[in-house]
Amino acid sequence: MNEPMSKHTSWRLGGPADTYFRPDSLAALRDFLRGLDDDAPVYFTGLGSNLLVRDGGIRGVVINPLKALGTLTRLEGGRVEAGAGVACTVLAKRCAAWGLGPSDFFAGIPGTIGGALAMNAGAFGGETWDHVVEVETVDRYARLRTRSRSDYQVAYREISAPQDEWFVTAYFAFDSGDEFSLDRVRALMRERQDKQPLGLPSCGSVFRNPPGQFAAQLIESAGLKGCRIGGAVVSDKHANFIINTGDATAADVEALIAHIRDVVTTRHGVSLDLEVHIVGEAS
Repeated sequence: MNEPMSKHTSWRLGGPADTYFRPDSLAALRDFLRGLDDDAPVYFTGLGSNLLVRDGGIRGVVINPLKALGTLTRLEGGRVEAGAGVACTVLAKRCAAWGLGPSDFFAGIPGTIGGALAMNAGAFGGETWDHVVEVETVDRYARLRTRSRSDYQVAYREISAPQDEWFVTAYFAFDSGDEFSLDRVRALMRERQDKQPLGLPSCGSVFRNPPGQFAAQLIESAGLKGCRIGGAVVSDKHANFIINTGDATAADVEALIAHIRDVVTTRHGVSLDLEVHIVGEAS
């Protein structure tokens, strides 16, 4: 009860969740869902990237399935079964070891497979749903379903999905070949390290790239690198990252987000759409 979400988000901030549950198996997850009240709000979170929890916290239930849904298995014919709790970087490395791809772009996604599915996450020119064959989901009444890719409408950094269903497993189809190597994955991870402030608390990219443009370039050319509100600051290394310098509040981050959008709209006539999801109540 009253679990600080600052312990479970990559920004290292956010108020408490009324209930926080980390099941150790799919069976335990389903048992827990069966016991919930019908009107209890439910949120799933993995590594807590791409998530801003407001300072007042979350009125409802937060479920973290990292342990319960952490299996990764190679199947026949270039297919891979990945639990929703598997880190995307782990998938990239394992597929490279198996000689399967193109999967190396997953090394640039800081979250889990479940989150990558939910937002069609991508990096280095690749997108999650380009390789999805089918998925398994669980709903708030613990019912399991298998759904094909055609059950979802997929777009840039978003999908249209049934309400109150969460991803349990994804089945990916990849090609095989010598070009899909660990060296390629390591090179992309070094590139990410060189260009992004990975050692500091952030959520990854805050804004989506507008069509034909890059959010980071728009923010930088608007003179916003280093812009600060409270303990939140626009990264000097990558302008589409907002850093928690140690004492930032979610309100600081949200105010800085609003300021960036206003300035970019004024300077460039471009309205930036959020990639980060904002949940919870203000303090």
